[in-house]
Amino acid sequence: MHHIKYFITGGGTGGHIYPALALVRTLIKTGVDKKDIFYIGNKNNLEYKIAKDEGLKFLHYDVCGMPRKISPKLFLFFIKLFAAMFFAFYYAITYKPDVIFATGGYVCAPILFVANFLKIPYVLHDCDAHPGIVSRLFSKNAYAQSFAFESALEYSKCKNSYCPGNPIRDDFKTLTKDEARCALNIDGKFVILIMGGSSGAKKINDCAISIVQKYKDNKDIEIIWQSGKNNYEEVKKTIIEHFSSIPQNLILRPYFDNMAQVLMASDVAISRAGSLSLSELCAAGLPSVLVPYPYAAADHQRINAEKMCETGAAIYLDDNDCTPKSLLDALDEFILNPKKLEAAAKCAKNNAKYNAAEEIAKLINEAARKDKKKLK
Repeated sequence: MHHIKYFITGGGTGGHIYPALALVRTLIKTGVDKKDIFYIGNKNNLEYKIAKDEGLKFLHYDVCGMPRKISPKLFLFFIKLFAAMFFAFYYAITYKPDVIFATGGYVCAPILFVANFLKIPYVLHDCDAHPGIVSRLFSKNAYAQSFAFESALEYSKCKNSYCPGNPIRDDFKTLTKDEARCALNIDGKFVILIMGGSSGAKKINDCAISIVQKYKDNKDIEIIWQSGKNNYEEVKKTIIEHFSSIPQNLILRPYFDNMAQVLMASDVAISRAGSLSLSELCAAGLPSVLVPYPYAAADHQRINAEKMCETGAAIYLDDNDCTPKSLLDALDEFILNPKKLEAAAKCAKNNAKYNAAEEIAKLINEAARKDKKKLK
């Protein structure tokens, strides 16, 4: 019996990588052997560490985002892209994948070019309310395309388009709030979560000091602050300068490996508006103050945040308007209004989609098997 071989690709940011990882775990849970799954990306990016930690075979090519202006960098980009396509071609010929699953970002482009050339079926997933350039470029020939946002469906040229939501980690389905709080040793407190994605959000970090200032002596409140790896030392230094030591009710970390646990333990969050963050906030039923990153490609974080606020699950705060006072005021709209907090938590939970990974796994296997029938 022939084992299906899977190429998984998506990278650059956690928003592209974690949905791919959730999908990998779902495939393994349904009996796929890990040795039949290959992760394609750039080993200088976050996807390399995550794929390696998961024990997956990693296939590297060096590709970067396309510069938007004409410059020597653009020339270098095309040289790198051509070299990456050569490697992608080599990997496809060597490992003979039956199907490719791509979650977007520039790292997907070389292998998808090759998939079109060699007629390897592929399934695309796009995380954002406004799909990225790679998703739009390769949409037409995809076997299927899945989306996290209903509003993204209108951009799809693929006849087989669905909106199952983002694949999310299983922990959101299995972990209870009490278990999460117990693991973090914060029973019986109101928990404020400050997070800025895997690399950090400087604007949120700079303004969030006001939250620590206001609540540092409140024994009923716990603050969990994920500063991001790039900003951790600066945030820690600022806090120690302000308060001479880290307050007892503050847990400060550059990054949490078990983000599901942290989200499930919290009562309200302050966050950027990356698509995966929003999916996980919903899965945890967590009301939020969203401060979209203004320089995201195609302004997709602002669009994501607006869609979330329309449902009543979040409060929108523009990056330009984000000051220590305005951030604290937005947060207090939830803290001082338990009814509003409860209603927003319900709205977030109503937006949650828990079975995306299983639904997408079915599409991927269907694509692989259809291709097998054609070969017979």
